[in-house]
Amino acid sequence: MTTKPTTREPRPSGAPPARPRVFAMPFAKVYPLYVAKAEKKGRTKAEVDEVIAWLTGYAGEALERAVAAEVDLETFFARAPRMNPLAERITGVVCGVRVEEVADPLMQKIRYLDKLVDELARGKKMASILRS
Repeated sequence: MTTKPTTREPRPSGAPPARPRVFAMPFAKVYPLYVAKAEKKGRTKAEVDEVIAWLTGYAGEALERAVAAEVDLETFFARAPRMNPLAERITGVVCGVRVEEVADPLMQKIRYLDKLVDELARGKKMASILRS
């Protein structure tokens, strides 16, 4: 059996694992996808904004500034005004991965937001989504 040649250089032994590319993705590219997903299922941009505000503390103009600044997801979450302490109540599977078992804290925050938007798009009541 032959193997395909790879174009990647092997990582030196002992080197830290590569950071996922999603961390460098601009929030401004992801945000309209969240809105489109929700609107496709009959939900609103305002509801997406409410979910984001609940999780991160970005609300109103602060959220608009974060989108306009085109910060990457890593910066978006690092500068979040206030991560909701109830976020640890977010459980379930998104993209085939249990969000409560994600080891990397940043990836877990990204998955939390993905899960909340998924729940919104699936028609869950806002009170349930916001763990109230």
